[in-house]
Amino acid sequence: MRRPCPLRIVALVITVAVTWIVVSILLGGLGFPQIQHLFTSQENSVTAEPRARKYKCGLPQPCPEEHLAFRVVSGAANVIGPKICLEDRMLMSSVKDNVGRGLNIALVNGVNGDLIEARAFDMWAGDVNDLLKFIRPLHEGTLVFVASYDDPATKMNEETRKLFSDLGSKNVKDLAFRDSWVFVGAKGVQNKSPFEQHVKNSKHTNKYEGWPEALEMEGCIPRRPAAS
Repeated sequence: MRRPCPLRIVALVITVAVTWIVVSILLGGLGFPQIQHLFTSQENSVTAEPRARKYKCGLPQPCPEEHLAFRVVSGAANVIGPKICLEDRMLMSSVKDNVGRGLNIALVNGVNGDLIEARAFDMWAGDVNDLLKFIRPLHEGTLVFVASYDDPATKMNEETRKLFSDLGSKNVKDLAFRDSWVFVGAKGVQNKSPFEQHVKNSKHTNKYEGWPEALEMEGCIPRRPAAS
């Protein structure tokens, strides 16, 4: 009786092994991962880092109870529009098609966080009286969110600056042509707002030729107590 040829045996073993691997891969079996594991050391395995959790409006931490989470982003030059987010609701943005050159302002009820009104005011070619009519009659406790876009100040007059100063702004008195400005204030505040950023337009420091860098500000605002 003839003994099997050793070469045939080797070929048969290789054929069976290859077939087993292919079937394991196609059927999603355990064979291939187990073989792969044999050639993968613990040191070489890469574990994906868990993504940092984001909270309302993309904040890295949740706000305390009875606080409103917000994020305000000024426009970038005259190309990318500003954004105003409150409690994970986008109040103003290019996507919502309610932003424009100048000052973008959202008025919010300081008690429940509801949006009262949002408008953009052209401070280059617009009428400053439209802005004055918008912010003169504010009720006590109304929150005012402001984001600049392109030019926030050319049409500003003394009354406009005084009204924003009364809302808690400390930088509005220095606001000038093509500055970047984000601000959150309120009607009836006693002190200057902690939520304000301002970058001057300067050809020596501008990030976008004729415009400074865009500003991004986030935080938590305490709700106003409801009237008893």
